[in-house]
Parts: sequence; C-alpha cells; structure tokens
Amino acid sequence: MSDHMKRLAAPRTWPLKRKVSVWATKQSPGAHSLESGMPAVMVLRDMIKVCDTAKEAKRIIGNRELFVDGTAVKNPKAPIGVMDTISIPKMNLSYRMLLTDKGKLTIVPISEDDAKWKLCRIEGKTKISGGRIQLNLSGGRNIVLDKNMYKSGDTLKIEVADQKVLGTYPLADGASALIISGALAGKVDVIADYVTVKGPSDNIVRFKSGTETVKRNVFIIGSSKPEIKLPEASE
Repeated sequence: MSDHMKRLAAPRTWPLKRKVSVWATKQSPGAHSLESGMPAVMVLRDMIKVCDTAKEAKRIIGNRELFVDGTAVKNPKAPIGVMDTISIPKMNLSYRMLLTDKGKLTIVPISEDDAKWKLCRIEGKTKISGGRIQLNLSGGRNIVLDKNMYKSGDTLKIEVADQKVLGTYPLADGASALIISGALAGKVDVIADYVTVKGPSDNIVRFKSGTETVKRNVFIIGSSKPEIKLPEASE
C-alpha cells in the first residue's frame, strides 16, 4: 500500500470524507507539499466530480484530457496545488485551485481566458551567469531576467504557456493577500504594515483586521483588490 495513505492520516487541507473508505491516493513528490496540493486523480473524482472511481479518473488522465497550467497531466498522482489552473477542454471546464476561508483546498470555476494565466509568488532570487537574475517562483517555476526588478514575496501574474510577465503585485501596505498556511489559512485580508525583523526570525505582516502572521504564510493576490475570483465564504 505504498501508493496510498489512510484517509484518517490525510492532510486536513484535503476536502475528503474521512469514513467513506479506508484509503486515499498518496501524491507523488512535486511542486506542491502534501498540505498545499492534492493528487490529480482525487481532484477529478472528489473535487470536480467528473467521474465516480479512480479507475475512470486514470482513464481521463491517460487520454491526456486533464491539463494543469496548460500542460497535459501524465501522472495520476501528480500534485495539483494552490493557484494552479485546471482545464478539461473536452468538457469546457476550467478551475483555479484555492483555499476556502476554513483552510480547505477548493476549486473555483473560471473562464477559459483566466485559465491561461496564474499568480506565482517569488520565493527567492539567484544570480546566474552574465549577471542575470533567476526568480524562483511558487509552483516550481523559474524565470530568468536581465535586471533585478522584483523582490522576494512579490507576486507575478504570468502566462502559463510562455511565462510572460503580465503584471506584478508587491508585498506592500494596502495590498490584498491570501494567507496560505498557519492558523489563519484561507483568510483574505489587506496588509496594514510589513515589519522587517532583524536576525534569523521571519518578517511579520500585519493586517487591517488586527491579525498578523509571518511572511512565508502570505501570498499577495492584488495591489488593492484581489485579481482572482475567490471562493464563496463557508457557512
């Protein structure tokens, strides 16, 4: 059973019914952690609900009918995570993976045009040969630039096909942010203050609601308002 895990042991971010069956598919290593992603086969069956069994989901994937960020998925256990775009062209379905305000992974229906771009957070920067700068982005992507134009923590809006930068949303006062981990995961708030902490401790982001969290938990989703369609609030 190395390809599976017990449902009771699955991450709490996964929107699964725990007692329906014993086992859940274990995702392959990839661009998303176990908590921030979910296997493709389970996304098809349990979230999009275009099939009833894992066997049917694997057939859809085997026929190259499921696309994530514009690329056909080949591995049924490949992780699909926060901010990824999901498309099934044969059914005219497009979604973006996000978090509910309760911190659960969810899919939000989007248009075909919206599925052509995504938001990526700059996780770090590396100087490479020729004095160019490589941006290390969330979701496992990298972009090489001639100039050092952006800061770690900023968010880029990019085309999923050719990684063309369509816009940038800095980590700054007044920006709209999605909290992607921690006790406040799934909450959307406006930044009131960004505090740089001296030493090895993480920098602090304070919000207008009066809450605060560390920088690594914050994903900017717009300069003044969200640039993406958000899930409806949970009851």
